[in-house]
Amino acid sequence: MAATILVLNGPNLNLLGEREPEIYGRETLRDIEAALQARAAELGVAIAVRQSNHEGELVDWIQEARGTASGIILNAGAYTHTSLAIADALRLCSLPVIEVHLSNVFRREPFRHRSFISPIARGVICGLGARGYLFALEALAPRPSRE
Repeated sequence: MAATILVLNGPNLNLLGEREPEIYGRETLRDIEAALQARAAELGVAIAVRQSNHEGELVDWIQEARGTASGIILNAGAYTHTSLAIADALRLCSLPVIEVHLSNVFRREPFRHRSFISPIARGVICGLGARGYLFALEALAPRPSRE
């Protein structure tokens, strides 16, 4: 197995399934994690899924990933639009990052249109619900060599 792909979820994502389901869907974070684990097994990669409502904890996990992860899938929640600390940590860790949002942030309030993560990310997936995490995982999984 390759190095672990780290899946980080920011504030309020622990309430998925009950928080504004018309925007975020009815799937819980556990549902998303189960789908990711199943797909990771099919792809032959390891994943570690974490969630925190605390900016500093997310920064710590990003810093720790430098020596243990091959990439990061990040749904920073509201920190996407406010956290220079998370952006700086991502820049310093030099790992490929895919930014994920369940909703289409560009169809929402104007303050959600600005992301401090996007300029650092290899790619951004938004508006596709929980499937966006699976697409991000596929984008970061190593491709089998054709020998």
